[in-house]
Amino acid sequence: MTQPAKNKKTKADSLPVPEEFFLQGVEAPGLTAAEARAIQRAMKDRVRVVPLEAKPRLVAGADAAFPDGEVLAVACLFTYPELELVDMQTAVMKLAFPYVPGLLSFREGPAVIRAVRKLKERPDVLILDGQGIAHPQMIGIASHVGVLLDMPTVGCAKSRLVGEFLEPGRQRGSASALEYKGQVVGTVLRSKDGVRPLFVSPGHLVDIQDSVDLVLSCSKGFRLPEPTRVADLETKKLKKKKS
Repeated sequence: MTQPAKNKKTKADSLPVPEEFFLQGVEAPGLTAAEARAIQRAMKDRVRVVPLEAKPRLVAGADAAFPDGEVLAVACLFTYPELELVDMQTAVMKLAFPYVPGLLSFREGPAVIRAVRKLKERPDVLILDGQGIAHPQMIGIASHVGVLLDMPTVGCAKSRLVGEFLEPGRQRGSASALEYKGQVVGTVLRSKDGVRPLFVSPGHLVDIQDSVDLVLSCSKGFRLPEPTRVADLETKKLKKKKS
């Protein structure tokens, strides 16, 4: 009698849990895109889109750049709502994951997390240059990092990854819903008169309205909110020094 075939164990079945994975710096060799997507699926149910529990006192922004063979992340901490810069930290790590659409979290997330952990105070909210739930798997880098840090996060991207929308008005504060597969996953927001809109989506422990309110209140006359704008400028400056 032929015996039923046993299910083969794959490397994905024995992957470390995400927290351990990130604490190790995502430098475990040989992680594939399929295995990274398996981690996303395992984490997706942990994302919570809920109103902020309290008004934030400290807001941080983070961004990353890619000098040769490395990922360089900067985290900037600001008072809120005054938006005074009180701390800035950096992290540089070996680049251990290739560019794969939808898997940005695995490419720059570890360095971002390391930089945020180095801040002298824990932020009440973290704004990231990337997507929250406006993502094919509903877990972009803002959601991914938010779950791993157990921290409210907002995705504030310069371009759309998924979804359909109507162009918002030209005035600051004009907004329209970003819809994906019949669900509102974010907001297309004009952060300054006449500039290209931003794609704002909840990451973790915030809702859609909180996300929009935070991005607008953190904007100081520029297209990008101040925490991510300063982080972006600093990453470019540090990358230039390395080149």
